[in-house]
Amino acid sequence: MKKPIFLCLIIIFVSTHCSAENATILNSVLASQKAAQHSNKAFNIASYKGKVVYLDFWASWCIPCRKSFPWMNKIQSKFSVDDFVVVTINVDKKRKLAEDFLKEYPANFKIFYDPKGDTARKYQIKGMPSSILFDVDGKPVIAHKGFFSKKIPQYETEIKNVLASSPHGKTK
Repeated sequence: MKKPIFLCLIIIFVSTHCSAENATILNSVLASQKAAQHSNKAFNIASYKGKVVYLDFWASWCIPCRKSFPWMNKIQSKFSVDDFVVVTINVDKKRKLAEDFLKEYPANFKIFYDPKGDTARKYQIKGMPSSILFDVDGKPVIAHKGFFSKKIPQYETEIKNVLASSPHGKTK
């Protein structure tokens, strides 16, 4: 409870003592922190019906995950959250390992924890990281094992194509 009060006090201070531009920057940072919500609940694709979902499975020991996190932050901010969301599932058995990873590689997207690997088994995940792109109806349309920087244009094209084929048909 102390954190929301503290954040409110910062916003009040900034809004009364700083320029509008600085207040906008702070609000963006706060929104990013809020976006990286951590959940103990199980992931349920039905919760995201109507949105294209990039679901990523990761672990603290995963070297390619260190490259995928900055890209996922970028791609989340590139598209409207009304149409597209990045959701990740951490499979570390000890949550502290994931939390330590997130200190070095922060996230502005939703994170679920799955220490027993139930969701990873449900989607037959074979390696870290692995990703699944879901259409607006919650159907998996594309899956990738691993993350490769040279394939970023391909990943982004796939997302754009799925977004374009949705009823909204919106891309930035």
